This record gives sequence, C-alpha cells and structure tokens, in this order.
Amino acid sequence: MVSEASFKVEKGSAVCVIGPNGGGKTTLLYLALGLLRPAAGTVRVLGMAPESARTQIGYMPQHADFDESFPVNVRDVVLMGRLRNGLFCRYGRADREAAAGALEEMGVADLARRPFAALSGGQRQRVLIARALASHPQLLLLDEPTAYVDPAFAEQFYEIVRRLKERLTVVMVSHDLGVVSEGVDSVICVNRRVRVHPTTELTGEVIQTLYGSPHSLVRHDHCCSEGGHADG
Repeated sequence: MVSEASFKVEKGSAVCVIGPNGGGKTTLLYLALGLLRPAAGTVRVLGMAPESARTQIGYMPQHADFDESFPVNVRDVVLMGRLRNGLFCRYGRADREAAAGALEEMGVADLARRPFAALSGGQRQRVLIARALASHPQLLLLDEPTAYVDPAFAEQFYEIVRRLKERLTVVMVSHDLGVVSEGVDSVICVNRRVRVHPTTELTGEVIQTLYGSPHSLVRHDHCCSEGGHADG
C-alpha cells in the first residue's frame, strides 16, 4: 500500500523510483499502467486515464517469465512491442522497421535471429527494453533496467537515457545508485509514502529512514513543491 503519493513527472524528463523492497515502487508503475486502481485519488497519464494511455506507454517488467522451450527468437520478442489489436495480428513493414530500429538502439541487432532463451541475463534486459521502445511510446516505464547487465552496458545505458529524453519521458525503478546519480533529473523515494527530490540534492549522506541501513542517496531535509525546493 502506497499513501501520500502526490507528484508530477514533467514531459521529457527522466526520473528514478528508489526505495526498499516492498515499499511500493513497482506498485507505482502498475498504477500508471492501469493494472491497479488507487484506493483514493486520481492517476493521470499523458493527461488521460491510464487505461486510455496504454498504447502510448512502453513497459519493461522486472522479471520476464516465459517458457524457455518456446521457440521464439529475439526479433519476435521485440515485435511483440508492436502488438495493438490482439495476439494474432499481422506485422507490417512499419512494425519490422520499428523492431529493427529498437534492436539497433539497444546494441543487440546482431542477436535478432538468436533464440531468446539462449541469451544471457544482460542481453535479455536489452531485448526487453528494445521491445518497449518498438512501440514508439511517449512514456517509457522501466522496472530494474540495469539488473543483470555488465558495467560497460550500464555506462551505455546512462547515455541511452539522455538520448531518449529528447523524444519521450522515462520513469524507471532501480536499485542501481549509478542510474540515480548519472541518468536522471529527479528521484522519487518510495517507502509506503512518496517524496520527490531533484538529483542536485544528492549529497552522499546516509538515509537510514528510507532503507533502514546506510546508503548514499538523497537528503530528506527539504520539501518539494510546485514553487520549487526549500529546506524543511
């Protein structure tokens, strides 16, 4: 259960949702997708109800549950991001070009014909992000996008996020504090309650109230409002 969650993500920004396990981070993404309904209050995505905005949202889940014996290759997985009218629609040229472009952007175009089950964890992450990008979304939701990836790709990912901000809004859940410090404009701290901070407030101080153990994160000694940020 997440309470006192009142915030706004500006168009063309990249934000990171952080907090302890069970604090409600993924719940926020589910609310944005319309997979959960708030017990109170209103959720608006791109100015409309989440259910109406789904076709304009790209989503990468935290875990990819699939049957490893199912004969699907990387290109097929990314093409699934183009599904709009059910599972049995026919892909056209625009769909294939969008999938190819997303694979290229994520640096895995050479894996297009490889079985998805044969990929490493990091390669699967890249392919799933490509699937989310293939729909040409206005909003991209990523749940732990740098999990299982090698450090080299993590560095590449920061640059990818900076490029993506030029054409869409990015909201990601992450335990990778490098993403927080290098790749985003603001941080949404979630531990049953929600607090928003600009990344300029990153000081390296220990925030035990959020995680219950030492972490170099964001100061919680200021308030965020529409008029700006002030010490509290």
